[in-house]
Amino acid sequence: MTASRREFITAGAAGLCGGLNAGAIGMQTKGTMLAADNLAAGRTPCLDYGLSFVAGTASFNSVRFWVESRTTIVDDKAGTSTEFYQCASCKSENTFGEKDLLYKDNYDFLPILSAGHWLIFRRTAQLNPNYRQIHKVEDVWGPMNMKLRDAAGVNVLDSWEKIRDATAAGLPIVSQTEIANPGSGLRATIECPVKTMNISHDKRMYQVDTGPIAFPDLSKQFDPPIDCLSLAFVVFNAPHFADFVVEQPTPVTEDGQERCKIHHYSLPFSLPAKNVVLAVEKM
Repeated sequence: MTASRREFITAGAAGLCGGLNAGAIGMQTKGTMLAADNLAAGRTPCLDYGLSFVAGTASFNSVRFWVESRTTIVDDKAGTSTEFYQCASCKSENTFGEKDLLYKDNYDFLPILSAGHWLIFRRTAQLNPNYRQIHKVEDVWGPMNMKLRDAAGVNVLDSWEKIRDATAAGLPIVSQTEIANPGSGLRATIECPVKTMNISHDKRMYQVDTGPIAFPDLSKQFDPPIDCLSLAFVVFNAPHFADFVVEQPTPVTEDGQERCKIHHYSLPFSLPAKNVVLAVEKM
């Protein structure tokens, strides 16, 4: 690990708004059922993110959200797992109004769903005290209708050449990043469609840059479990580590003076990880 990478862990992880503490900084990779293992065992390795949605059942608004990422947390001590579905963001709206369909004081709205709860983020122009709120599923859009599609066929891209060729061919690409905390016995796989893939023919390197994703604090158990999540972006160019930047209160400075704070992706940090890159076959 380079000095700069150690600095990311020290400076970035210490400032996480989700409460990531020294225990989480000690994350280590650990074997889990990622894509290559799932394929070998005959299981479907990832979602088809072009065809996966969650839909409400309330009569006043049977809203449908596009699923943008999935985070699965495994408790090795209890032998249990929990899935979280991060949905696409939208804007605050006067839903079904006759006119003025967007609120004047507008904000970004992004929901994450788990069994029994929604975690909803509202990012306003100013620092919002209600930025992050947890609601029971039945109190928002009623019980959810899960419309998830598994990828019909997947190839593991385990070399730079395969990643280069799949990128050039315009194939949908999905990444899986596993992080773990041996102290708590918790580990997580963050799965998401790769929105930006960088390819260097000169250096024979790739680099994934995508988000937002649901980043978990694995330092302890949370009640409810969805409370462990923060919004983040993930970046990696090797199979053994990933860098993250988390949305959190961030100072805005001018002429060396702090003028205010806003919610912004800041304080990047790095963690040991196990990264898998997948190409979803065209139908």
